[in-house]
Parts: sequence; structure tokens; C-alpha cells
Amino acid sequence: MTDKASAVQSVDRAVSVLESLARHGEAGVTEIAEELGVHKSTAFRLLGALENRGLVAQSRERGKYRLGAGMLRLAGAAAGRLDISQEGLPLCRDLADEVGETVNIAILDDDAAVNVTQARGAAAVATYNWLGRRTPLHATSSGKVLLAHAPAAVGKRLLAAGLERFTEHTVTSPAVLDAQLGACAEQGYAVVVEELERGLNAVAAPVRSYDGTVIGALSVSGPAYRLGEELLPALAKRTMAAADELSRRMGHGG
Repeated sequence: MTDKASAVQSVDRAVSVLESLARHGEAGVTEIAEELGVHKSTAFRLLGALENRGLVAQSRERGKYRLGAGMLRLAGAAAGRLDISQEGLPLCRDLADEVGETVNIAILDDDAAVNVTQARGAAAVATYNWLGRRTPLHATSSGKVLLAHAPAAVGKRLLAAGLERFTEHTVTSPAVLDAQLGACAEQGYAVVVEELERGLNAVAAPVRSYDGTVIGALSVSGPAYRLGEELLPALAKRTMAAADELSRRMGHGG
């Protein structure tokens, strides 16, 4: 068996373990091995790997395994992404109609921002399709909003990897970025002026869940000749109002 085929088989078996525990509630190594048709040592290695990721947990007294808290984290993240996209689309459309530009909702995905919802206004440039696109945290308005409220480990990984330059305006200084993130957290929005692409400006505001956690960023982007730097503060107010309304719909402050 090739390394690739072996890896696929291991993933398939790991998923089978999770499905088995979902059905039975809990099970021992022997039971898992019998259900999967593998040796006990293989089942033990699979369970160990899943336990290390928090996807299964072991009851030390009973010697059996059950689904771990990590499964709740993944399920909650998936549900949150679906909800914010569904609830946010009408608001994105309304804001896009109002300002005439492209409106997106982005979420934090590992060390990047991913756009999960998009609406275009009448004046929007058709070639800018951001839906599903992973964008850098330090060079986009949504990314800066997400980074400003992300766990410290995210920022540390970003700085360790280095701040990639995309245009002459991209912020590559950790000190400057840190100051921008502090301002974003204080004023409630972030702006970028031609930092990801020449001629493209944007503003974004945070979207919060019921407990105040930032779960996304709502942004407006457009060409610099229409969204000049001097217009961004006023646009930020509209963007924040839409983001606040979406936060309310997500249960925040209600």
C-alpha cells in the first residue's frame, strides 16, 4: 500500500471510530477494534491520535472512550459559520444596494480570513469575486478585524511566518500592525488602503455572537477612485451599523 493510500485509510478509520462512538456513546479498545475489523494496537493508535486532538476522551475509571469536547468545538464552529452566512446575506444585500459596492462577511479559518458571504452593489466591479477566497489577515480589513480579536497564538504564528508584502502599501512592520490592531479594537473598525491589491480599498467591522465573541467581520470594498481614503470613516459608520445589526441577529446584546 502506498503512503497516500495508507493515509487515506487511516483517515477513514478515524472517522469510523468517531461515528461508532456517536452511535454507542462509549466503547473500549476491543469493541472499537472488532467493529472496525482491525488489530487492537491499530485501534489504540487511532484512539490515541483522536484523544490528542480532543476529539475523543477516555474515562479512566471505566477504561472506555467517548466523544470529546473537541467535537463540540468543531460542531459549534460549523454551525456558527452557517448561521452567520444565512443571517448575514440579507444585510449584505441591503448594504451593497445602499453603498453600491461589494459587501462580504469573512470568518477566521486557521491563519487566514475566508469570505463566506458576498453581495454586490450596482457599481461593484464584477471581476472582484471574493466568495470562498482565503485572504491574509494583515493585508485586508476583515483580516485585521479578525486578528484584532483573535487568540494571541494566531498573531504569534503570523509574525513568525513573516508579514508578506503584496503592494507598496502593505503593512510589514509588526509594530505598525500592532498599533493598527489596537486602534481597530478601540474604534470598532479597520480600513485598508491598497494593501492587498493596488487600487482596492476596504473597511470592515466585527460581528459578535451572543457572548460577545467576534465570530466574523463584515466588510465593504471597492476601487480607490470611488472609495477614497477620505470617504472610509463615513463608510465605516454604515459598515459598523450593519455589523451591529448582524451581531444582534446572532444573539448579541439582545
